[in-house]
Amino acid sequence: MDFSTTTTTTSTAANGYSSPRDSSIPSSFTKFNSALTAGLLNPMSSPPPPPAMLDKSRASPTLFEMMSSEAGSPVQIQNLALPSSSRTTNANRSHLVISAQDKQALAMQRISNLLMTRSPGNQFNDPASSDVKLTLSSKDGISITMCVHRQILVAHSRFFAVKLSDRWSKQQMAPSSSPYIVEISDCDDVEVYIETLMLMYCRDLRKKMMRHDVSRVLGILKVSAAIGFDAGVLSCLEYLEAAPWSEDEECRIASLLSELHLENVGATEVLRRVSIEASQNNGSNDEVLLNLLHIVLEGKDEKARRDMKTLVSKMLRENSSGNDLRKESLYLACDGCLHKLKRQFLQAAESDLENVDQIARQADNLHWILDILIDRQIAEDFLVMWSSLSELSDVHGKVPVVHRFEISRVTARIFVGIGKGQILTPKEVRCLLLRNWLTPFYDDFAWMKRASKGLDRYLVEDGLSNTILTLPLAWQQEFFLAWFDRFLNSNDCPNIQRGFEVWWRRAFWRRKEQSQEEPARLRNIDNS
Repeated sequence: MDFSTTTTTTSTAANGYSSPRDSSIPSSFTKFNSALTAGLLNPMSSPPPPPAMLDKSRASPTLFEMMSSEAGSPVQIQNLALPSSSRTTNANRSHLVISAQDKQALAMQRISNLLMTRSPGNQFNDPASSDVKLTLSSKDGISITMCVHRQILVAHSRFFAVKLSDRWSKQQMAPSSSPYIVEISDCDDVEVYIETLMLMYCRDLRKKMMRHDVSRVLGILKVSAAIGFDAGVLSCLEYLEAAPWSEDEECRIASLLSELHLENVGATEVLRRVSIEASQNNGSNDEVLLNLLHIVLEGKDEKARRDMKTLVSKMLRENSSGNDLRKESLYLACDGCLHKLKRQFLQAAESDLENVDQIARQADNLHWILDILIDRQIAEDFLVMWSSLSELSDVHGKVPVVHRFEISRVTARIFVGIGKGQILTPKEVRCLLLRNWLTPFYDDFAWMKRASKGLDRYLVEDGLSNTILTLPLAWQQEFFLAWFDRFLNSNDCPNIQRGFEVWWRRAFWRRKEQSQEEPARLRNIDNS
């Protein structure tokens, strides 16, 4: 932002707009200024009569149509003399130029309305009482001149106080002299700069600020900080502290406040809603997340519990830094669910069905926690724990299947995790899992398919096949032969034929190939 002052008199156009000083500015912009000076952009003025060449279906022509329809327009003549391809290219370029001019015209219209809107008694842009003519210019060619007061600028802005006070005292201009000329070039947004200056004339900045949105307040804050308008900075920060933000605005606010370094004037209060360092944290992230887990695990509304499980899982997955929720905390919640499950399951096995619904509830909780553990790649201890629950698997058949099949969903999730390589444990643990829980899983498979929404049968069958195939070949034979017998004699048993075929090739075809290769290998050794 460049600042320059001069005491020479310059001609200004009507309505406070100065003509462009640079001869390189296109003639279309000069025509635009002429139209603006003539009142064409004033909403209170009557529209000009449409030229005869315009489409009769349109009520009034646009400003640029009037400009392009002037007699002897070089653009029209040149286009008529060009080939069709060149005319098309130039037409596209003309469209782009007009689009840029339209954008500039809208900005000038807003600025015009802004300068003409003054409350009674407000002296902003009042030629009669002002002693400074301030010209604001932007990089996109907009140049605006307005009437302001040195006393107000100096009183509210440290920037203007430094720039105006010394020169003013030296000049000692007489009342009859021309207004003091101040020019500021390369403004980022002339409209926002004008609104910031208007705030210096307001008695109630908070009320004025409420008319703006967050985006505009950020622009005013940036200008206020640049010119040292402390009252404007404080009003913007008060607005931002109390107003709601969108997520996009949140990022812009945090970025701008960090850039401006306004911590000493209230920026810290604004950032308390988004910054951990700026807020008074009542507990660690681990404590907060663990509390959320317990609330979901103990919730009474089942639909709400399902929704919140999805939400919490999504949040944990998006922020799986490893430091927000410790492994111990997850397993502590897991132990609580498992303790309740064991108690209710053993009671149900003894025909005590008073709280039998807790079996499905706690099994569902364990399934959810297992998903979180697998996502964080810390589910190995869960597999060790689940594989060792022989006391539950031994009495599994004594509990009605309608109450127990949710337990087998946990086993199925483990099979999928092992089959995908998401859970890595020693072969002894995997074998113990199959010995204790494979038969209960077979018993509940039909009920799981019918009653479990979203169960992917084929994914579970592939997981079971791959789990068995991770074992030594002799152990694979035990489980695949048991499955073969059950599959032929059961109404509904998981189909792990693919895994059976893999085991068969390993056990017989390759064994035969190895036996044929063995004598040849021994002969080669003897010859050597």
